[in-house]
Order: sequence, then structure tokens, then C-alpha cells
Amino acid sequence: MPYAAITYRVKPGHEDDIAEVFAGFQRVDTPDFRDAQGARAGRLLGTAVFLSDDVLVRVIHYEGDFQALARHMAAQRGVHLLEERLQPFLAHPRDTSTAEGFTDYFRAATMRRIAELTVDTHPHGEPAA
Repeated sequence: MPYAAITYRVKPGHEDDIAEVFAGFQRVDTPDFRDAQGARAGRLLGTAVFLSDDVLVRVIHYEGDFQALARHMAAQRGVHLLEERLQPFLAHPRDTSTAEGFTDYFRAATMRRIAELTVDTHPHGEPAA
């Protein structure tokens, strides 16, 4: 089950304001998402948000099609409310008010995954004594 990380460049000095924005985040209506034809395309398993200086990273744990996940997130009212409240703290404003604008940013801001280690990829050896 893969992870993705989305970056935001923010203005330094607003850490508490940004934390407050995320504290009030309205979760998605359902963790399950569908493809363009309506077939089940995956599930959002969890998210976490990290902030250091001028870099905010949202880590997304999911299963399934990442582009379908982006479309699902773009349709969520809570996501748009968060984006609106986050706008004054962004170093580089962007238009995520439409589903297309949101998915474009989502795709462009996704960090390159260079490693992903899970219990499923752990070599199954004998437990240490």
C-alpha cells in the first residue's frame, strides 16, 4: 500500500496559524474512491501533515489508483475549505478552487518517491533471540 507526499511552500513564522488550519480539517466523506467509470479504484488509508520552517508536507497512505485519489480529493468540500484557509500562508499562491486546478497542483506537488519500506517488504527471517 503506497504512500505519497505533497509539498507546500509556506511563509515562515505562521506555524501556529497553519496548524490551526489543519486542526479544523473536515475529513473526506468516504475513504473509498472510484475511477471515472464509477468502479472502485482504491481507498484512502490515512494522512499526516508535517511542517518545518517554510516546507509543509502532507503524507498520504492509500491503496489503488493515485490519479483517482486526486480526483476524489478534488471533489471534497473540506479540501477546498482547507485550501481557501491556507491561501494567505502560501509562499506561492495557486488556484485550487476547481477540480482541475486542484488535481493539477496535486500532481505537480507530489514528491518523487525514492524508497518505501513496509512490513510486506521486510525479509521474513527468524526473530532475534
